[in-house]
Amino acid sequence: MSGSSFRRIGVMGAGAWGTALANAAARAGREVVLWGRDAGAMADMAAARENRADLPGIALDPVVSPVSDLNLIADCDAVLLVVPAQACREALGHLGSRMRAGMPVISCAKGIERGTRAFMSDVIAEALPGALPAVLSGPSFASDVAAGLPTAVTLAARDGALAKDLAQALGSSTLRLYHSTDVRGAEIGGAAKNVLAIAAGIVAGRKLGASAAAALVARGFAELMRFGAAYGARPETITGLSGLGDLILTTSGPQSRNFAFGRALGAGEAGAGKLAEGAFTASVLVEMAAAKGVDVPVSAAVDAVLAGRLGIDGAIEALMARPQRAE
Repeated sequence: MSGSSFRRIGVMGAGAWGTALANAAARAGREVVLWGRDAGAMADMAAARENRADLPGIALDPVVSPVSDLNLIADCDAVLLVVPAQACREALGHLGSRMRAGMPVISCAKGIERGTRAFMSDVIAEALPGALPAVLSGPSFASDVAAGLPTAVTLAARDGALAKDLAQALGSSTLRLYHSTDVRGAEIGGAAKNVLAIAAGIVAGRKLGASAAAALVARGFAELMRFGAAYGARPETITGLSGLGDLILTTSGPQSRNFAFGRALGAGEAGAGKLAEGAFTASVLVEMAAAKGVDVPVSAAVDAVLAGRLGIDGAIEALMARPQRAE
């Protein structure tokens, strides 16, 4: 199947990221069906031609059709799954009986399922046995992508030809997609960087300085490399867009939900006010690292703080008091 065969793209999830990807697919010349479960919200979006709740001020492309009928998603040639990681299995369960075999389902969530320790491609394979799982990941803020600002990401599928065709179908002059067969590497980068972004936000919220922030990102990337190697990721994937690239973006400032969540924690505020995937991923990532004997001190400190086992000052002290070692 060539990129031109994916004429009609379904986007499952009408938040900021789903809306942004719908606009991006439209710019690539596709017809787009954007699904959300709230019929009233989708009718408002269709009338206003704007996602006023999540992306105010950014017009919805004319070829994007906001809907609340899942049957319209099932009729598409490929589906972008853009719901939070912990909700993916439930969402796919609703799609299940409607979907035809052989449809590519591209996970755009960045996390690991709690309880099962399943990556999103595995969740897709289990919930929709007839689907062709793929992953889209990389440094991309929804507002940038929605507005058509230059962005580059990774699209990974185990079948290299499928990955290439999907990248061709979704790429445009403003969204460059690099294709890969390293599904696990793309997933690991996306999940782990969210946890590390919370740590970076805590450093900012505690006003620990630029030197501490740089050290945090560097040492966090080292543990991302270790974790990736233990779970079969290719080094070039972890050092590429979906690993290092996404880590740099997500730790760069409050436009990142995970960074904003961490900064609120560091500043002693009640909460970040927005969903942070890393808060759900931290504990399972640490569990999986322990199962492979991988040292992830930064992620473990985030998990301990979120679970209430350590205060922020205690976590910082514990990290700084670790035994001296060679880099």
